[in-house]
Amino acid sequence: MADEIAPDDGAVIFSEEDLKALESSANKHEFEAEVKRLMEIIIHSLYTDRDIFLRELISNSADALDKTRYQSLTDKSVLETGEVLEVKIRADPENNLLTISDTGVGMTRKELEENLGTVARSGTAKFIEAFTGSGDDNALNMIGQFGVGFYSSFLVADSVTVVSKSNDDPVQHVWKSMADGSFTVSPDPRGNTLGRGTQVILKMKEDSTEYLESDEIDRIVQRYSQFQTHPIKLFSERTEQREKVYDELTEEEKALLEEDDDDLSVEDEDEEEEETEPEMEDVKVNFWKVLNEQRPLWLRSPSEIEEPEYQGFYRSFAKETEDFLAHVHFRAEGQIEFSSILFIPKKAPYGLYDNYYTNPVKLSLYVRRVLVGDEFEEFLPRYLNFVRGLVDSNDLPLNVNREQLQKNKIMKVIGKKLTRKALDMLHKMAEEEEGDDDSDSDEEEDTEAEDAGDDDEETKDEDEDDEEVPQKYTDFWKEFGKSIKLGVIEDTKNRKKLMQLLRFSSTRSPDQPISLQSYVDNMPENQKNIYYISAASMDEAQRSPFLERVKAKGYEVLYFVENLDEYLNIQEFEDYPLQSVTKEGLDLGDGKGLETYMEEKEEEFKPLTDWLKECYGSKVSKVTLSSRLESSPMIIPTGKYGQTANMERITAGQAFGRAGAKATKLVEINFRHPVIKALKDKVSALDEDAEDQDLKDYANMLYDVALVNSGFAINSDMIADFESRMERVVRGGLEVDDAAVVDAMPEFADDEEDDDDSDEDDEEEEEEEMDLDDEEEEETSGHDEL
Repeated sequence: MADEIAPDDGAVIFSEEDLKALESSANKHEFEAEVKRLMEIIIHSLYTDRDIFLRELISNSADALDKTRYQSLTDKSVLETGEVLEVKIRADPENNLLTISDTGVGMTRKELEENLGTVARSGTAKFIEAFTGSGDDNALNMIGQFGVGFYSSFLVADSVTVVSKSNDDPVQHVWKSMADGSFTVSPDPRGNTLGRGTQVILKMKEDSTEYLESDEIDRIVQRYSQFQTHPIKLFSERTEQREKVYDELTEEEKALLEEDDDDLSVEDEDEEEEETEPEMEDVKVNFWKVLNEQRPLWLRSPSEIEEPEYQGFYRSFAKETEDFLAHVHFRAEGQIEFSSILFIPKKAPYGLYDNYYTNPVKLSLYVRRVLVGDEFEEFLPRYLNFVRGLVDSNDLPLNVNREQLQKNKIMKVIGKKLTRKALDMLHKMAEEEEGDDDSDSDEEEDTEAEDAGDDDEETKDEDEDDEEVPQKYTDFWKEFGKSIKLGVIEDTKNRKKLMQLLRFSSTRSPDQPISLQSYVDNMPENQKNIYYISAASMDEAQRSPFLERVKAKGYEVLYFVENLDEYLNIQEFEDYPLQSVTKEGLDLGDGKGLETYMEEKEEEFKPLTDWLKECYGSKVSKVTLSSRLESSPMIIPTGKYGQTANMERITAGQAFGRAGAKATKLVEINFRHPVIKALKDKVSALDEDAEDQDLKDYANMLYDVALVNSGFAINSDMIADFESRMERVVRGGLEVDDAAVVDAMPEFADDEEDDDDSDEDDEEEEEEEMDLDDEEEEETSGHDEL
């Protein structure tokens, strides 16, 4: 959208006579002594990014335009028919000027003196005291009342001139200051050039000339002010091709042209008509380019917005090429009022989890549609850093630079509501996929209301209508499942709600992750626990001997095969305890009958268990019989309250992993296995003090195999014993004498002697070849003589 204008439209021109008239009629006002300190604070402390000067000036213009619009509701004469409320920006690189104009309410002479001199004239000391820290909790709120955003102009400008005309003052006035301790206010000698409104003219510093470039102005407006209600226009130039226009011919030229036309034959006239085309030329055209064509979608009612509009807004706002996966659009009302749109992307950004602790939440905060910041960490917890979106509020207290808002208590209340909305959005996706309409957010909503205040009304949801989106949550889990697990670990308040969002592969559903609720819904009536297995990979978990009897009884087992699964520390779900099948004390619901049976077998196999414990020594804490095995002879579970074999592997692989962080190992033997029964018989047949190296080797080999099958790794300390034991067993199996040694390697001559011998051989071969050649020549000559 653009309005073509004349090249000099909107130009800011003060002639030398105008400047002299301004100086002669100016009323000079002295700043207080603290003004230098004030400017130093503004330039060096309050604003860390110089770009915000344009944001502040546009925001001031927008406020003035809003006031005009409000006045026109009760007084129609305020706005003339067809008048446009707008902000115009014009850069003049030749004169080093940047102008921001609006058609707002404008200011009278008195208002110019008071509004633009408030901080320096009547509030400097209070302002500095509030900023530097007075111990007053309301300090930041007080700072916001001074309106020092205008003074950010001195970040980039040597001098600032403000031209303003109000309907309440018949004269247009000019305010001017160089931040040198004084400012002047004068009647404008040019008369009323604005009609109504304000014009801020900045004389740019030498190091601020980049702000006179159209592309830079466009970038700043797009970032901070693209959602302003009123149009923001930039004076621009473009090149167009237009038909060339010739100057008016003189009478003599016309007469000569007519004579030439008379001499043309009819054929020449026809040929000329066919070949004649309008001649084109490049023409530079000035126009007002609208920079904020994107409308603030969040201020509209969700019922009026179609899905394509949301998708288009998301791609533009988030700078994404793909559509979003899900969104929620709502307005919170009550003690705190704000509007928000939250989006969940389809794909996780690169490095999301590699830089988890340094990746900020990318939610943008707008105050009255003006961007305050695009990365507010107070809004959402870190595990929800994949959520994109924005928050816009009219009620937030505006401090001096709008960068201290993160410290405001209201921000924390907004953050709690946004977190609840984000989690509700995830639950909605999961419920749509599983067909579950249950909601567990009542408790959180009640807590939220208490946090917001007793007079806080129920948040009004204006979410989009339900629509069928199959496999949406499955797609989300593939990309962001780790975030939910991190939330279970980090967010104790929402832990229960997050647990409902967890998904795990299982023995029943290895390819499609299921929820804990789905697991519980499919449990047999006699099952009292939720079983899971921790492993380094899915393949290791699926072939683990720990699953043998659990699967034989028809129980489902969840696969915990990601490192984060070890840190979840989920004790129970829906009153069902979670039990690891790799730890001691596995309860498969067999009752007291099994206990009596196992006690009898323990007594029967006691000689073997005692012998194995002595054989394994300190490597294991105890040896007992197992009821969890079917086909394997031995397994090595870990202590009930200690870490698993997989956790030992994880800690060992960490940069600061402790060498002593070892799992407590137990040995469980399958007393029904023929190998174990044979080993028991061999041990029972031994004399009391006798030792059998073969039996020890067999027992240790069973231990080694069980160690690997249980998820443990054979470390460097065990390799030497493992190697020698394997050799002894192989020697015995092949009936090789233990005393037999490796044959000695034969000795060979040195390489140099070999080289000399080879040279002599080569010489002898050459001599033999020469002798043969001589004999052949003699024979040939004899034949010739014959």
